[in-house]
Amino acid sequence: MIELTVDTVGLARSRFAVSPLHEVAATLLPWGLRPAPDTDPWVARARRVLRRARLPLLSELALDGAGYVPDFLSPHPCGPSPTVEEELEQVRCTPPERVLGELEALRDGRPQNGLAGSELPEGVRRAMARGGAHVARQAANEVRRYWELAFAPHWEAAKAALDAEVDRCAGVLARHGAARLFNSLHPGIRWADGTLHVESRFRIALSVPLVVVVPSLVAPRPAVAVDATRNKVRPPMLIYPVGDKAIANTIAPAAPPAEMAQLLGPTRAGLLAALTQPASTAQLAARHFLS
Repeated sequence: MIELTVDTVGLARSRFAVSPLHEVAATLLPWGLRPAPDTDPWVARARRVLRRARLPLLSELALDGAGYVPDFLSPHPCGPSPTVEEELEQVRCTPPERVLGELEALRDGRPQNGLAGSELPEGVRRAMARGGAHVARQAANEVRRYWELAFAPHWEAAKAALDAEVDRCAGVLARHGAARLFNSLHPGIRWADGTLHVESRFRIALSVPLVVVVPSLVAPRPAVAVDATRNKVRPPMLIYPVGDKAIANTIAPAAPPAEMAQLLGPTRAGLLAALTQPASTAQLAARHFLS
């Protein structure tokens, strides 16, 4: 269980943000490798892109099981809706000592918080030997390539869905207050007596100055990003899945009927089903990973 205690000032300062790189980093976690049955198809395709493309650092940091993805890959959103270029620049400019500290946390673990250590892959060790600044630059370059291949074709629709979720939350806050808002996000998130309780295999209890709340179309359950490598804790980020599938499904149209697929073939039938909204041939090719 993760417990975040927030006073009234911190509650007033807490905010929502839509973050492109948090969606990218979420696919590096095990749920990106084995997405839920109702997950949008582009999430499953993202991991296939990661395996196909030459992205050695990201490929080695992606998890097959329990573990930790370094936080510098998903920086704190600098505003309510940062662009991918702004967040990539944050990754590139991560202080070298923080980069190395987070990779050392991956290696050594944090047993007191329920995080086990793991042996660093050879490619990660080679990159670390060249310094934290080199790791940050390589990571930014690989994340940019991963973004272009797997996420950019879908981001306009994804962002619209996430913005709609933020608007929904604003309505709950205005009509019912902050306690009802936090309790409406997900069954695994509970607000009581000034503390946010988030179901987790990790064990952390912190008093925090504020919380940055990030909705996600990739994450299947809540998660909290807490900087475990520095004495001065940054405001944690609470990531939670968008629960309204009517919103999330704007990204991936319904599968075509079996009869249509038999008549036209699955690829042509899928393209036809995708035309619930106008799209160019280039957009269709990118979204369906076709030439």
